[in-house]
Amino acid sequence: MRSTRPLLTGLAAAAMVVASAVTAAPAHAAACNGYVGLTFDDGPSGSTPALLTALRQSGLRATMFNEGQYAASNPSQVRAQVQAGMWVGNHSYTHPHLVQQSQAQIDSEVSRTQQAIANAGGGTPRLFRPPYGETNATLRTVLAKYGLTQIIWDVDSQDWNGASTDAIVAANARLTNGQVILMHDWPANTRAAIPRIAQGLASRGLCAGMISPQTGRAVAPG
Repeated sequence: MRSTRPLLTGLAAAAMVVASAVTAAPAHAAACNGYVGLTFDDGPSGSTPALLTALRQSGLRATMFNEGQYAASNPSQVRAQVQAGMWVGNHSYTHPHLVQQSQAQIDSEVSRTQQAIANAGGGTPRLFRPPYGETNATLRTVLAKYGLTQIIWDVDSQDWNGASTDAIVAANARLTNGQVILMHDWPANTRAAIPRIAQGLASRGLCAGMISPQTGRAVAPG
């Protein structure tokens, strides 16, 4: 009769590998001690492919607040955002000062963007970023109609205002658990900052999360 010792030894080794793999998973998950919401407004555009490449290479996910007019004219980039693991939100159709508009005008801006993003393959947005961060009761009434949660921001990167790459990195370094930062699709300095943003978050045990439609805060990706 052949010895079963080699077989038993092999099984024991396999069991140890499985056990170590099981114990390793929670340790990896524990690396995220909190989540922040990276957001990029005003896309999609000709800059979107380079932005998505930078985010993917750095292992980051973000919420893209798209303008309806650009989603309609660049549907392939909306699909690319989704395929890259990003979430897509509504940023109005033409980026007007909504607080100066009638309820019917606001409704048109919001609803046309919902449709344009859905038609482009971005799904039906659940988050809305008001242009310029301006809001009022009329806008909130329209958002409720479409089941949208308004998302402002906790930190403004100032990338729209010519902020340097260093300044954008520093702005991201101020984020704490649950907070959201405003960035944009188009600035070259923002793209250049992304690898350092990823390094900074990792050094603080923070991960790039999704923005909860329930709370408006960054949480673990669902």
